[in-house]
Amino acid sequence: MKAQKLGRPVLIFVASLVATAPLVFAFYSILYPWLALIPAGLLAALYSISRKRAILLAAGSWFCYLPYEWGMKMRILCSGECNIRIDLLLIYPVLLILSLSAFVVFFRSVVKA
Repeated sequence: MKAQKLGRPVLIFVASLVATAPLVFAFYSILYPWLALIPAGLLAALYSISRKRAILLAAGSWFCYLPYEWGMKMRILCSGECNIRIDLLLIYPVLLILSLSAFVVFFRSVVKA
């Protein structure tokens, strides 16, 4: 009985960490655009193992996001008032969905093989 009572708070804590991890990564990728190389490199490595196009699409999306974010940081792609980034409301969910689907495709191909 005690294990059940302990399990629910642990599950809630883990779920909250999983839910906030993309937000933390998003915050730091705005400050340090080169951090986009981490998921891009990881996905490129997964593509080299599985050769699935969905993984290549996700890796390419992260590689395309890197110069875009760098241009925003250097104030090349914006007029100087880049504090309110409405574009990220579209970019981050797309990157997240592509990345999660790439991981699913990879793990399905690994389990299948």
